[in-house]
Amino acid sequence: MNARRHRGARAAALLSLEADADSARGGFACTFSTSDEYETALISARRAQGRYDQPRGAWPVALFIGCVLIVAVVVLLLG
Repeated sequence: MNARRHRGARAAALLSLEADADSARGGFACTFSTSDEYETALISARRAQGRYDQPRGAWPVALFIGCVLIVAVVVLLLG
């Protein structure tokens, strides 16, 4: 009687392992057929997150004005 229970438990464990292996294999399937489709989807997702937006700050304008002033002072001193 004990041997039958042991075989039944072992069979159930093997079936469980097979089911786990099947689900693990299914997790590696790719939803994209080409790399171009993957890259397009990736770029679209990143654009939706706002990763490719230009940062709007005062630093670029301030640096430009500073460089213009430095060039103007150098021209006035040397000219």
